[in-house]
Amino acid sequence: MMMQTKVKWLLLSVFLLFNAGVAGAQGKGLDIIYIGDSITAGAGIGDASNYPTVAFDIALQKAGYTAVQSSNQGHSGYTTLDFQPGTPAFEQVENAANEYKGSTNELVFSIMLGTNDSAIRGPHGAPVSAENYAKNLQSIINKLIKDYPGSKFVIQHPIWYSPNTYNGAMYLQEGLDRLQSYFSQIERLVSNYAVKNKGHVFLGDCDAFDYFKTHYQASLQAEQGNKGIFYLHPNANGAKVLGEFWAKAIARAIR
Repeated sequence: MMMQTKVKWLLLSVFLLFNAGVAGAQGKGLDIIYIGDSITAGAGIGDASNYPTVAFDIALQKAGYTAVQSSNQGHSGYTTLDFQPGTPAFEQVENAANEYKGSTNELVFSIMLGTNDSAIRGPHGAPVSAENYAKNLQSIINKLIKDYPGSKFVIQHPIWYSPNTYNGAMYLQEGLDRLQSYFSQIERLVSNYAVKNKGHVFLGDCDAFDYFKTHYQASLQAEQGNKGIFYLHPNANGAKVLGEFWAKAIARAIR
């Protein structure tokens, strides 16, 4: 009962924060580029209209933002190493950003990486230590700040996956523990930017992890793996919820 109450208050906070931010958001245009892995890409959902990025765009528009344009740069299996400057994925991100040159909207990069970094083995560079995860994020952001000096960045916490997750890559409890060690690194990185490069980098969503941990059967796809049925990727319902969590974080950071 206490957990249900906690979740109800968590979802209510999304609604209240959106209402509180509407007045300041009226008429503000955003160009958003999503950097992420298969969760951002909408793996397993099928219908692109149900991706978390689409729910994100809709939620921002409901919050009062206008002219929301976006580019989904999510890639299945990718880690922070796959998005380093000079890689094909990074060039794709910059190509997407260049499409918005001349736009009067504010350019925002929403980043959610870490699931694949946390794996025991499989994805590029995994397992990535907490310290190297932070260094990799910093490298990505530093180059994008240099190339797009007026842009802003919102780093979202990666979300929960079941401790038996083992598909083509091995995650398990060790991976889940490592994933959670990234949270403090994200917060430290944001704090450092607030001192050295104020007004560019913001802490994104920190609540979706607990939501999916509690509601995994209703919000994540049941997938067959090497250790039985595991839960990793949002289903259409979960993607909608995740997009709304991301949008709440953007509305809080970009005013």
